[in-house]
Amino acid sequence: MGIRLRDHSVSLESKLRTTEREALAALVSLQKNDGHFCGELEGDSILQSEYLLMKWALGQEAAPMSDGRSGIEILGKITAYLRSQQRPDGGWGQYPGSSADLSGTVKAYFALKLAGDDVAAPHMIRAAKCVHSMGGAEHCNSFSNFYLAALGQIPWSAVPTIPPEVIWLPKWCFFHLSKVSAWSRTMILPLAIVSVLRPTREIPASQGIDELFLDQHERARLYRRSDGSVIWRAIFGVIDHTLKVAERFGGSPWRKAAIADAFKWIMRRASQDRPAPTSGLGAIFPPMVYIQIVMKAIGIQRDDPRVVRAEKDLDAFFIEDGSMIRIQPCFSPVWDTGIALYAMNDCGLDAHDACAARAASWLVRKECVFHGDWADNCPGNTPAGGWYFEYENGWYPDCDDTAMVAMALLRTGGPAAKAAAVRGIKWILAMQNDDGGWAAFDRTRDRPILECVPFADHNAMQDPSCPDITGRVLECLSWHGMRVGDPAIDRAIQYIKSKQEVEGCFFGRWGVNYIYGTWQSVIGPIRCGVSPAEPWILQAGEWIHSIQQDCGAFGESANSYIDANLKGKGPPTASQTAWAAMILQEVFGPHDAGLERALGWLAETQLSAVHAADKARNPDGDPAGSWCETEFTGTGFPKVFYLRYHLYRLYFPLMAIGRFLQARTIQSGAIQNGAADLKAKNSSVAGFVNAS
Repeated sequence: MGIRLRDHSVSLESKLRTTEREALAALVSLQKNDGHFCGELEGDSILQSEYLLMKWALGQEAAPMSDGRSGIEILGKITAYLRSQQRPDGGWGQYPGSSADLSGTVKAYFALKLAGDDVAAPHMIRAAKCVHSMGGAEHCNSFSNFYLAALGQIPWSAVPTIPPEVIWLPKWCFFHLSKVSAWSRTMILPLAIVSVLRPTREIPASQGIDELFLDQHERARLYRRSDGSVIWRAIFGVIDHTLKVAERFGGSPWRKAAIADAFKWIMRRASQDRPAPTSGLGAIFPPMVYIQIVMKAIGIQRDDPRVVRAEKDLDAFFIEDGSMIRIQPCFSPVWDTGIALYAMNDCGLDAHDACAARAASWLVRKECVFHGDWADNCPGNTPAGGWYFEYENGWYPDCDDTAMVAMALLRTGGPAAKAAAVRGIKWILAMQNDDGGWAAFDRTRDRPILECVPFADHNAMQDPSCPDITGRVLECLSWHGMRVGDPAIDRAIQYIKSKQEVEGCFFGRWGVNYIYGTWQSVIGPIRCGVSPAEPWILQAGEWIHSIQQDCGAFGESANSYIDANLKGKGPPTASQTAWAAMILQEVFGPHDAGLERALGWLAETQLSAVHAADKARNPDGDPAGSWCETEFTGTGFPKVFYLRYHLYRLYFPLMAIGRFLQARTIQSGAIQNGAADLKAKNSSVAGFVNAS
């Protein structure tokens, strides 16, 4: 049996070396001229429908676009893509395999009706029936209701009231802006201005969506959510009612000044000025839409440079594909480049390789040197640092990107890269929360009450510690020599252990879901010195073994955020199989049978040149050497918004395969041959591709 396993292992290693070579060639083929990577970031239908509704609210449905092209033509292409996203049941969903989403379906139907689709057409009839089956349009979430109110479909009484005076709340106040999540901050103040100015475009009744509402009384009321604390929801409901009564009398005597200060806050964070340039407010879709509605509401003309730039920043998210245009929620270049470089490191590439060196140089130039909103919750002497997610977002570096980039730069090497990595570590250590964990954007703590406010139905009003980011930070710190026994490390490990599920897995806040969370939560502690033989680590590893599919792969649908019984269950994907494989190697070593089966599946399903040319096998047009993956394995807001990172299916399998081959080379005793192989790889990617 030992001989058969050894023969199989040689065959597998040989196959995986070819797989690694072809995957690395595919990855390098996608590198931009300046060294960075940026794959498509795909969201769901609300990106198209909300853009279209914004244009109607602004009265721009027939106006030229920011680049001078015909607005009718461009919006027609966006509408065509939205139409193509409809499900057979008539609805629109958040990801492949999800049920229809009420708010998404209402917005899609409304956008199509405004575009001229006949309500008697079969696809519109199916959509209306789907809305009715889910309780009617009166149950849309609060963010959708802002669009419906702005187009006269519901009264503003059905929209949460956010007084712009929140800009003046003292820092000690529980509801100060520094205590909500960074993304909520950039949405709250624009919505505050809109909710009190109440800009409304009246459209003909024939273009409205009366037919989607089942209860006209509920249509005029603030939707009352049933989740969370009943007491706190009732309290906030009373507060919202009181604010609405106050609005009838013009709000506070200082309303005009509050709007002016709120707008000043918004525009400062949407500025291109150095040292904190930003490509749009928050550099993400929702606030970049809201800011345009705000500027229209306060009377700023469309030819104003601020409006012109806001339109260009948002329209840059378009991806035009023939007769259709799809819209991205943001760009992910720092994230993609950091992970791509780390995958190269796992294949043995460092600063001696031209492609790795160029990626590292680009990342060094993206280092954040500005004290943004994060500084409100840190000691005054905390130096600026870290990396953000997008091309330009100087106000909002985050811990996840910083950890990813700092360990990739250190491993790549070179004086500038190492120095930047050390600065990143100092910043990230200052961001550790009191509970021992790390959050995404701020040093903060868990405040569950915030999730009960009426406009918190994006399910992410706050940004508390989470085990996946904490685990990634630990992995990063391990590369910088930090180990068990260091107070920061010990506190983080205890935090992660406290979040383990009964099955042994961990929740994934930023990736789908328990496979992602377990991958991040386990590897970091092991790298910092926790023994893989510790019971809690073994339990996590055995859970991964228990969910491996017969084909050797792993997959988990985002349905597991809704139904805990679906943990670790779903269609097999390349990215999730890679995450699981890395867990198995870290816990059980490179000769684990489950690991071999997972990597064997990756080798078998890699796109060959023939498969890459086959549209059915390769619908996204990926290069040979990549993998086909249509599932959404990234998470924006659990239960609300999910993401498909188009490079996840390439650099994560490459990372897993690279780790395996390096470990097997060392453990087989062929250290000398392995060193020569790594030296050949480091000479250049082209040399590596040819030599291998």
